Amino acid sequence: MNAQAPLPEIPKDRLPRHIGIIMDGNGRWANNRGLPREHGHERGADAVRTTVRAARKIGVEALTLFAFSSQNWDRPPTEVFHLMQLLNRYLVEERAEILDNNIRLVTVGQTHRLPEYVLEPMTNLIEASANNDGMVLCLALSYGGREMITDAVRKLARAVAAGTLEPESITTKSIEAHLDSSRMLPPLDLLIRTSGEHRISNFFLWEAAYAELFFTEVLWPDFQRENLIAALRDYAGRERRFGLTSSQVEDKEEEGT
Repeated sequence: MNAQAPLPEIPKDRLPRHIGIIMDGNGRWANNRGLPREHGHERGADAVRTTVRAARKIGVEALTLFAFSSQNWDRPPTEVFHLMQLLNRYLVEERAEILDNNIRLVTVGQTHRLPEYVLEPMTNLIEASANNDGMVLCLALSYGGREMITDAVRKLARAVAAGTLEPESITTKSIEAHLDSSRMLPPLDLLIRTSGEHRISNFFLWEAAYAELFFTEVLWPDFQRENLIAALRDYAGRERRFGLTSSQVEDKEEEGT
C-alpha cells in the first residue's frame, strides 16, 4: 500500500482529517495481568508507535494523542516520574522515524510544567520537524480542555482591559483563534477513546463540539492497526450534518460535485 493511500474500501474524502485519541486502559491492562502499572504504560508506548505508523500510512492529516492531562500531575509521584521517563524515551527513540517520515511534531497544553529532561528533546524535535509537511503528530501534554479555554478567555480579557477589544466583538471564532489547537491543527473530525469508558475527560472540549465520537472496549496497550481501521470504517459510514438536515447536507454535497 502506498504510504499515503486511503484504505481501498474507504474513499479518501470519507477519511477524517484530524483524529484525537484518549489513550485509556494502561493501568487496567497491567492489573489484569498482576503487573505493576508501569508495565501497562510501557506497553501503551508500543501502541503509540503502532498507531502513529498506521495513521501516517493510511493518510491521516493530523493525529493528536492525549498523553498526559493536567489532572495526571495528582497521581502518585513515582507514577508521574515513570510517565515522564517514558515520554523522554519516546522523544529520543522516535526522533529518527519522525524526521525520516516527514512528520511534524507539535504539542498542546501547559508544557512549561514538564521537567527539563522532557522539554529539551521535545523542543529540539519540534524545531527539527517544523518544516515537515507530512502528517502532524500532536502530543497533548499537561493538557486540560477547561484550562485551555480559560487561558484563551484570559487573553481576550486582557485585550478588553487594555481597550484594544470590545466585548461585543468577541465571537466563537475569536475564542477559537486563541486556542493553540486552532493554530496548528485542522478541525477535529474523530475522537476515539479506548478501554470502554464513555466520557471525554476534559480533552478537546471546544474542539470536540462537532467531532464524531468512537468508543471501544479495547484497552490502549492492545490497540492495533485493525482497531484504528474499525474506527475509520465506522466514521466513514456516518452522516455529518453540523446542525443541518440530511437533505441540506445532500444538496451541499451535490453543489460540491
